[in-house]
Parts: sequence; C-alpha cells; structure tokens
Amino acid sequence: MVITGWINSRLTVPTSPLCLPRRPGNNVQPSHSVWGLLRTIEDMRRCLQLLLLFCLVTTGVHAAEPAFDLSGPKVDIRVKRGVVTLPIGETPNLLPGDRLWIHPDFPESQSAHYVLIVAFLRGAMNPPPPEWFTRVETWSRQAREEGAFVTVPEEAQQALIFLAPETGGGFSTLRAAVRGRPGAFVRAVQDLQAASGDRMRLDAYLAEVKETSQTDPGLLKERAERAARSLGIRLDQQCFDKPSEQQAPCLLQHTEGLVLDDANAQSRMAQLTSGSNADLMNQISYSNLAGAGAYSPYVGAIVDTARILASLHTAHFQYIPALALPAKDTLNLRLNVPPSFRDPKSVVVVALPPVGAVKPPPLHPVNSADRFCAEKPELVLPVEGAPMVFATELAHDLKLHIEDKSSKKNKGSPVDLPMKTDPSQGGLVLALAQPAPPLPAGELTGVVRGKWGFDDWEGPRFHLLAAQADKWSLTAADQSALVVGREDTLHIEGENALCVERIEVQAAPPGTPLKLAWKSPRPDQLEVVVPMKDAPPGPVILEIYQFGLEKPDPLPMVAYAEAAALDRLTLSAGDAVALLKGNRLDEVAKVSLGGITWTPSTLSRVQDYDQLAMNADSSTAALEPGKRANAGVLLQDGRLLRVPVSVEPRRPQVTLLSKGTQDEASAPPSPVQLGSPDDLPVERRLVFFLRTSVPPRFPRGEKVEVAAADGSFSTVLSLADGSLMLEDAKTALGVVEPLARFGSSAFGPLRARALSEDGVTGGWLTLGTLVRLPGFKELHCPRALAKPCTLTGSNLFLAASIASTPDFDNAADLPPEFTGTQVSVPHPLNGVLYLKLRDDPETVQTLTLPVKLVNASASAAGPAQAQPTAAPAQPAKSEP
Repeated sequence: MVITGWINSRLTVPTSPLCLPRRPGNNVQPSHSVWGLLRTIEDMRRCLQLLLLFCLVTTGVHAAEPAFDLSGPKVDIRVKRGVVTLPIGETPNLLPGDRLWIHPDFPESQSAHYVLIVAFLRGAMNPPPPEWFTRVETWSRQAREEGAFVTVPEEAQQALIFLAPETGGGFSTLRAAVRGRPGAFVRAVQDLQAASGDRMRLDAYLAEVKETSQTDPGLLKERAERAARSLGIRLDQQCFDKPSEQQAPCLLQHTEGLVLDDANAQSRMAQLTSGSNADLMNQISYSNLAGAGAYSPYVGAIVDTARILASLHTAHFQYIPALALPAKDTLNLRLNVPPSFRDPKSVVVVALPPVGAVKPPPLHPVNSADRFCAEKPELVLPVEGAPMVFATELAHDLKLHIEDKSSKKNKGSPVDLPMKTDPSQGGLVLALAQPAPPLPAGELTGVVRGKWGFDDWEGPRFHLLAAQADKWSLTAADQSALVVGREDTLHIEGENALCVERIEVQAAPPGTPLKLAWKSPRPDQLEVVVPMKDAPPGPVILEIYQFGLEKPDPLPMVAYAEAAALDRLTLSAGDAVALLKGNRLDEVAKVSLGGITWTPSTLSRVQDYDQLAMNADSSTAALEPGKRANAGVLLQDGRLLRVPVSVEPRRPQVTLLSKGTQDEASAPPSPVQLGSPDDLPVERRLVFFLRTSVPPRFPRGEKVEVAAADGSFSTVLSLADGSLMLEDAKTALGVVEPLARFGSSAFGPLRARALSEDGVTGGWLTLGTLVRLPGFKELHCPRALAKPCTLTGSNLFLAASIASTPDFDNAADLPPEFTGTQVSVPHPLNGVLYLKLRDDPETVQTLTLPVKLVNASASAAGPAQAQPTAAPAQPAKSEP
C-alpha cells in the first residue's frame, strides 16, 4: 500500500522538472553545444528510468492483489422519491428533489472524528453555490441515532460525499477546493462510478468461481463461462486445460485485467490532459506492463481517478478515492491507500449515483429465435448485454409476464411469475415459492418486467410454449428398429419436444417402469435409447411425460427378435471407411482383409437391416477393384465369420476452387443485393471451378453431378455438351443454368460431385443455397415517414418478410399463401429495405428501389395514382 501511495504521488510526472527540458541560464550551456547535448541525454535517461520504475512498481501492485482491498467505513443511505423509498443498492440515479437519508456507520470506539460532507456539482464549467454543501458531524448524537437528510437541488448534475478528519476550517477549505476546480471533481466522480460498477462485476464473477470450485468443481467450466458472458468478464480458456484443482486459482489471477469494457456505456478512457508528457503517461497507464491493455476499463478508471485527485494535493489535505459497493441500503467503501491523520490529512472521496434521467439496461436474449417451455420448473432464459443487471440490485422486483397469444379471444388472464438473475446460469431463472398456476396449452409470449430503480422497466421478450397432449410416432426408418438382445436408439416425432420431462418404458404385461436416456436433436424430435439386452420380443409401451401434464403420452411399439447375419462389405479403393451390411452388426468386433483391419464406427438401422460404418487402420489404395474376396469378421463373443467384399474403382476427388453467378447481358440489374455469397439466384447462371486430385488429370469422360441436397432435382455436366470446359489438364469450369435445368420450383441447398466414366461417385461438395427472387417492380411512398409504402411486383410470396431495418423489428410478414401483387411495407430508411427470402430465411438481403412519392389523395387511391416522377432513393421529409 505504501508503494501504491508513492505511485499516486508520482502521477503528476508531466509537471516534474526531471522530465522537462533544462533552460539556459541555470549554469547550463545551450542545447546546441556539446555540454547541452550531454545534459539533454542525461535528462532523457533519468525520465525514462522514472517511467520504467513506475511501470514495474505498478505491475507488482497489480500482480500481488486487486486494487482497493482496504475496507473503509460504511454509510447507510436511502433515497425517497415521491412516496417511494429505495435503498441505495437499488438506486441507479438521483433526480432533483430526491430526499436522501444518510447515516454514517462508524464504530462506538472511533477515536478520530470524521466530518461527512455531502456536495452537489453542476458540471465542470459552473461552480456550485456554497449552500450545496452539507456538513455532518459523524460523532454527534443526532448523526449516530437519526442520521441526516439532504435534498438534491435543482440543476445538480453530480453528487459526492467527502469523509474528512475534523480540523479547524477544514470544511471551508474543502468547499473552496471543490468550487475552485469543479471539473476535476466531476471527472473524479465519473471515473469512481465507472470503477465501482466494474469492481462489482468483478466481485460477482470471483464469488461465483470460488463458490463453484468448492461446491461442484465438475461444473466450474460451464458456470464460469456463463458467468463471464453475463458479467462481461474476460475468460482465460487455457485455465481449463489445467488439472481440475488448478483451474479455479488460474481463473482468479490478474483480476484487474478481467473486466471487459461495457459497450453500452460511454467511453471512460478519454484523453485526460494535453501535451506530450501527459500523452506518454496515458499510454503507459493503459499498457500491458502497467496492468491495463485491451481489457482495462477498470484499471484505466482507477489510474484516471488517482491522477486527478493527486493533482489536488495541498499541504493540509490529500484526496484519496474510495469505491462505493452498495448492498441493500449500505455503501461499503473500499480504499486503495491507507488514510493519513497527519498533514497532509486524507479526505476520502465517494461518488454517489449520477444525477439525471436513467437509461434502462439493454438486456436482450442470447438467441431471439429460441423457444422455451413455460412450465419447466428450472426454466432459464439466457440473456446478455447488461452486466450491471447481474452484478447489482438495480434491477429488482422482476417478473415474467406471460400472455396467451389468443388471450383476447379466449379472455385468458395473464400470469406473472417471479424471477431473479443468476450469472452462473447465464440468465434469468424462475424463483417460484409454490407451483406455477396452470397455463393455456400452445404458444405463449413472455415479457420480463420489473423495476430499474424507481422506474418501471420492460425487458426482453421470449417465445414460450405450454405443454399439450401430443401424438408421438416413430420415424419411418425406425418402424422395425427395436430389436431385442441389444441397445437400440429410436427416433420419435411429435409436434413439440420442448416440454418433455422424462421418458419411461413399460413392458406388457405392465411391470416396473424404467427411465430411459433421451435427448432432443430437433424441437419436434426425440432420440431415445432403449435397452433391450434382456427383454423378450413382443409389445413395448413408451410413456412420454411432459411438464404441466399429469398423465403421460403412450407410444406402443413392437420389439423384434433378429438373428445375426452378414451381407456384404463394400468400399472403393482408397476409401478410409467401408460399409458393412447385415443384421445384429452390434456384435462385430473387427473385419480383416489383406493386412487391413476395419473397426466399427457408426451403427444405423435402414429399413429392415443394419448398416455399420467401419474405419480402416491403413491405406486401401492397393485393393484391386472387381476382384472377388472374402474378409474375416471377428465377433465380440470370439466367433469368426466370413463376408464377401466388393471393391469398387477409386472415387474421383475434386476440390472447389471458386464459385459465382452471372447475369444475362440483356437482363436489367436486380434491385436485390444478396446478403450471402452462398445464396445462388435461380435466375442467374452458376459458374464454378473444380480441380482434380484423383486422378491427377481431369479425364475427358468424367462428369459432374449437380443436385439438391435432398435429391429432389439433379443434372449432369459434361465436356460433351459444353457445360464443362477444361481450363487446363487439372481444372474444369462448370456452368449451370438453374432455371433451364431445374425449373422455377428449384430451391434449397445445392451440391456437386464428380462422376467417373465407370459411374463411381466422388464426395459431395457444397455449392450454396438456390434461392428464387420475387419480381419487384415499384415502391410507392407517401411523404410522411410514419405512413407505410406500397411495394408492387410478381411472385411476392417468395419473400418471407420485409423491413426497414436489418433487425426486422417492424417487419411486414408475408404468408406462404400470399397471392397479391402489392404489399404494404415500412417506409424505407435511406432508400433501403431489408428482405428475408422464403428459400433462405436466415440471411438478410437488401432491396433498393427508386421511391415514387405519392400525395395524400394518391395514397388513398392506391399506387395507380402515384406521381410518375421517381424521387431519389432517400427518405422523404415529414410533412408538418
């Protein structure tokens, strides 16, 4: 701490004569002489030594322990606004007229008398009047028992508290210092507020890491990552590569550098002063050597505050900053420098919440498209974007307001469920003291509501779902996949799997239910593992339980008995993976042929037989295609069987070098600018380059198949018909006219593969997504920006939604069955609309059309009355 105080006293390096150039006249020769040159070099050497010593000492301080580790006094504060009183921990801001109750909490044995001074500022350019300073003698009986009341004056912009040792005339001296340099204290207040908020985020993260490492170390990585995302903390992923007992200590190292800048707050790292020396000090304080760097808003605010307060140093007073960490109605103060009771005496500076209008937290879902089961007791709604919501009590009385989307028709009443923040879960969690009331089945909307200080606050919205009795069925490929004597994986389809609680199997006749392992790979599908090792063939009943429903959904099926049988091992020469077909292939341990051994990889069920992918331990390029052979199959029980082997010719191998689309020369330019290079308009020509690696030269008889990923359409390109053209012996150009080859109904993922002259297929290469564009024609808009525009064109149903912003917060959604030729859309901003195509709804496209202005009468009559003159593609001015 002595070192820290020394650093604070040296933060005024720019004014030190050590780093200033010497002037002629003080027994120093002019700088152009040899002696002057030597003196200049000596000055530079001393200055660099001082700056290097500053960096090294500061680094040692940061490496040893976090800043502000000294516990200071406590001050109890409550804020009354109107008829509502809140503790200081729930107060993000003050307003003129607020009544503050302040109670200094000093121990009875306090020997040094402190004067508490409440001061209000009104900006850097306007000194506060003398009556804006309130003096409270903390040792007096009234202050100890009743506290003091202070009202925020009109025009106040900042508020702070001073704790100064009692001295004669100290109050007047301090007041004069504040009124003489209000700008320094304004900046100190701002930096203390920023540093206090960052410290609370850091403390919340460290507390979570410590608690999890002691209670459940196995969940440390998962919870630490969620807490770091919620609180805006830098996470060192290399810590998780260490042994489990070393992970928590690693995460707790170099704590000052963990706090990430809050992108929603104003910059706290502005230039402090001007001049080359001040610039040099700022650069050093923000360097990695000084403990700052890319992740240093917390360190930067501390250095900033210390430097400002050090510049106010006098013979009788020195100002030391204190971080204010509120908990309920108590401000817990943390000091970085031990206070001094001798001249210069220490005056503790504490920042109160800012005075002015409050900005609500910009909390938003991690993924706005996710849906959640509203009746799940341990429901977690992942959110991010507002670290102070998780680190403080400023957001309080949180509730999840649930409304049925059809509540107006059904006259259903909304439901409010209490919530709380939990950074370890990465979001908001339900805080139910009793079971939630029943909810209407189907889709629901949930809105987070609560208080941000004194103000009502509405947070993010979520898509919710309440459970309803469902009809479940096995997928077509798994209708006969339940086989006794082994463990089977079944795929079950339903309307929605979000609310599934557990799955049990019930044999016939009924016996003891057995809970099954399951997961949901898609929102409408379940993947269930059914152990049938000792089960007899016959009827089997699965029972699917959902949250909020008393009775399970039954799913009857049949378990079949099947004998082991081997059909064939198939591969192409050079393949690393072979395919074994047969029944009961779960008993296969390995397959051997010609010194090559294949081991099981993935087992799947296709219609009425098993299919087992097997990995080779060495190259299969030496296998002779077409030659008959039998491989040995070793079963897990030790039996040895034989299976025929089919070796196909080597697969052609090509790589995709580039791809693109081309318009016809006579075609007018499209108003749609695609948002992804992987989107391929069906109206344009698709061109791509392929390079062969097997065989080394591109054979003239080799072809290229271009097909949909689902196999719904395909075509073959060849040198013979001109759709393939060799650039050189290894490279070929492929040209496809999708509209001519596939028709106007072709859409979706598109891929390509090589076909050898013998019909052997290569691996698939992804080309992109085939999309269809509506035929946009004209955009008619009124002059008033608040009124919608009319967009005309053909095949408008190919557009899923159209908006004026890329966030689609005011989008016009088009139903799939839309048959019209015009649609109302939001007024474009800067002449640009944003579009999501039905063939690729995840990508945002840009639509640019000239805006044709219409007057009020023409707007009422429709686009046919529009003015013929096209306005520039920019928003029109609003009419008064």
